[in-house]
Amino acid sequence: MAFESLTDKLQNVFKNLRSKGRLTEDDVKAALKEVKMALLEADVNFKVVKQFVKAVEERAIGADVMNGLNPGQMVIKIVNEEMIALMGSETTEVQFQPGKSITVVMMAGLQGAGKTTATAKLAGKFKLKGKKSLLVACDVYRPAAIEQLQINGEKQEVDVFSMGTGHKPVDIAKAAMEHAKKNGHNVVIIDTAGRLHIDEDMMAELQEIKAEIEVHQTLLVVDAMTGQDAVNVAKEFDEKVGIDGVILSKMDGDTRGGAALSVKAVTGKPILYVGMGEKLSDMEQFYPDRMASRILGMGDVLSLIDKVQEANLEIDEQKEKEMASRMKKGKFDFEDYLESMKQMRKMGGISSLLSMMPGMGSKMGDIESMVDEKKLAHMEAIVLSMTPQERRNPKLLNPRRKHRIAKGAGVDIAVVNRFIKQFEQSQKMMKQFGGGMGKRGRGMFGGMGGGRFPF
Repeated sequence: MAFESLTDKLQNVFKNLRSKGRLTEDDVKAALKEVKMALLEADVNFKVVKQFVKAVEERAIGADVMNGLNPGQMVIKIVNEEMIALMGSETTEVQFQPGKSITVVMMAGLQGAGKTTATAKLAGKFKLKGKKSLLVACDVYRPAAIEQLQINGEKQEVDVFSMGTGHKPVDIAKAAMEHAKKNGHNVVIIDTAGRLHIDEDMMAELQEIKAEIEVHQTLLVVDAMTGQDAVNVAKEFDEKVGIDGVILSKMDGDTRGGAALSVKAVTGKPILYVGMGEKLSDMEQFYPDRMASRILGMGDVLSLIDKVQEANLEIDEQKEKEMASRMKKGKFDFEDYLESMKQMRKMGGISSLLSMMPGMGSKMGDIESMVDEKKLAHMEAIVLSMTPQERRNPKLLNPRRKHRIAKGAGVDIAVVNRFIKQFEQSQKMMKQFGGGMGKRGRGMFGGMGGGRFPF
């Protein structure tokens, strides 16, 4: 995951700072030297690192910090504040045109950066805000890009406008605007062609579209895994075409995260969204303060709450009462288990959720080794091999039924027995836990999928 190595290194630096009752100037400088190395290894722009460390040092080496009751914590607070400032301080969103005016967003980026996928993801985000988007297929050089946009548009239940590969992108964009006016779309998102590298033809094409159509927002999609190259690409696009913001794709990959920490400082353009997976729902609003918290190992509970809300996990009062009652009695069943797995996937999986919890950042390697996704898939296969009656009443599971289930799930009978035994144990634990749980506890579990986390 992005920033994992950086988080580990910074956690070690902060651990040493906290262990000292008083800090000397040399202590601060030594700690910041380690912070500097950690940032450089994370592929953060060296000029950005230099300015960052200087800003922290000027604030940290002062009487208020050095003579404070908890100087180590004060230094960490300063690092956090400067990191937020580095990434933009405030959250930036796409600005929509007022009233019935159509907002035009043009997507740009190099081939392979994930631009077409990001276009569909963005339409999904706008849909949640009540916007009716029209995706426009202007990548006439790759028929597969047009098909991909149409497929993703269908998945997002968003309209797609295409004229095939036989027209100029600027003509397609102009025709799309007329189509949008006639069909009540209030957002037009233009998916332009990418290249393997920046060239004059690509830039001229983007400039021509902007000359013929009033583009309100030009968003550049860059691959976070390319590190400083992503920052250089953003700088060049801004100089030649002009961009209003950046979307970082593939932030869930094995990336050091330097691009996220450098883009705003180098280009002056904000990061609007980050892609955190391949699914069309895996795009997050970029919050500098929350990202800083993740990097420093402080967790990101607010984004976790957002994930819950976006996954539509709210349950009505009656359902919550029924669930609380089942939990108290230890009566939740395998149907509840399937539902909990479904809701967990909606929120990005167990590893994704745990990574947002405070203190978990430096332990993500351990978490990923503990959370065996293959084993979870086997468990789900076991439950799916049961009949609806067996799921609702686990007491029906005699040896003959268990053998049938094992065969259906493609696992050994011992795996089925172990799984059912663990489930029974979790029922007992939930019964004990549920008995002493007040309304606040039930609400917390309800919001996280109805308290249905048997394991």
